[in-house]
Amino acid sequence: VGADCVVTLEVHNPAAFGNAFRCRAVALTTTPLFIDYAKAHLAGEDLAVISPDAGGMKRAELLREALEAAIGKPVGKGLAEKYRSAGIVSGDLFVGNVGGRTALIVDDLISTGGTLLRAAKSARAAGATRVLALVTHGLFMPGAEDVLNDPALDQVIVTDAVPSFRLKKPSNKLVTLPCAPLLAEAIRRLHENRNLTDLFVF
Repeated sequence: VGADCVVTLEVHNPAAFGNAFRCRAVALTTTPLFIDYAKAHLAGEDLAVISPDAGGMKRAELLREALEAAIGKPVGKGLAEKYRSAGIVSGDLFVGNVGGRTALIVDDLISTGGTLLRAAKSARAAGATRVLALVTHGLFMPGAEDVLNDPALDQVIVTDAVPSFRLKKPSNKLVTLPCAPLLAEAIRRLHENRNLTDLFVF
């Protein structure tokens, strides 16, 4: 269609995205937004970054390493099991060091929230004192409101990349971060032929 570059935010499969176009493709992450939020609101807390399934381990580890560098102290990590068979998701195993820490569950999207809630309950059972979700795309399909209201989750932080219009009632647990400044900075640098490396945070 004549585009010189395709820019997107937190793609599910970066390798597939990078091979999908015949022009430049830039896959931004929301890691800078979540790190800024953690520095502003979670200062002084002992933190651990959790992946809600094996597929998200790389995403979670990249954020954990960047967060550790940003706050200057160790950040724990964990992994919640997720097993899908015949369309049914199960799994309640958890590995990681979250005892006495604020657990940050990192994912690219929330649909119904079932995976997120399973990970939150597992982190609680493993000793996490608080559980926050850091999720880029809040789709909030039917059932997600019940997840937001569950006591296992203290807060859900999303971006405004997808408007939360499906939520019938606003939740005081929901925090929405604007992604426009990140996208605008990427567009400006592309226009000026400047480096984008630090926007990826990894």
